[in-house]
Amino acid sequence: MNNEPNTTEHILHYRRRLPHWQPENAMFFITLRLANSLPIHIMQAFQAEHEREKQIVRARYSGMQQHEELYNPDKKYFGRFDSWLDRCVEESPRWLADERVAHIVADEIHRLDGQRYLLIAYCLMSNHAHLVIDTSEHSFKPAHAGVTAKYPLTDTMKLLKGRTARFCNQALGRSGSFWQAESYDHVIRNQKEYENIIWYTLNNPVKAGLVEKWEDWKHTYFVGN
Repeated sequence: MNNEPNTTEHILHYRRRLPHWQPENAMFFITLRLANSLPIHIMQAFQAEHEREKQIVRARYSGMQQHEELYNPDKKYFGRFDSWLDRCVEESPRWLADERVAHIVADEIHRLDGQRYLLIAYCLMSNHAHLVIDTSEHSFKPAHAGVTAKYPLTDTMKLLKGRTARFCNQALGRSGSFWQAESYDHVIRNQKEYENIIWYTLNNPVKAGLVEKWEDWKHTYFVGN
């Protein structure tokens, strides 16, 4: 399903329900959540409201203006489900609260730093994780002989989620899905948005009432800190 202009600068596609605009050489804000971390009826309500809001935008706008306006319901969609992730902690799997599991995920995130992306920030909560990365060609090492490979974000997330799921399941002595199949990804468009997203990522444990200062949360990383 693709209702947007198909150009090099604007690549928007859909997997399942979430919109994914994944241009090359961009900075991304990504949220991974554990499998079954939100009740199905909550997600269905979010998706229905999201679709209604998008239909209103499509009826009012077209072309590139439609592309820009669709950003607003997508942003609201993320805000809804991220807020519920914090609210549903008691009913949700909380595997990331296990120190062994959190260390596995953090180690794998760092392992890809300099190879698939430049790692800027992350925060691991008990049932989800926020990640800020730069996929620009200058941000990671050449694949060979000075040639920098281009790694689609989808492939990078598949690698990260696959490795962490396998190792975390082994540590927990379980099998089955570890991460929810689909992740949320958002292109960071400008400096102001970058600053807001960094603060949002680092401040998640504070917002959830777990610590008073973000620096006190064990599983938070910021390259500028």
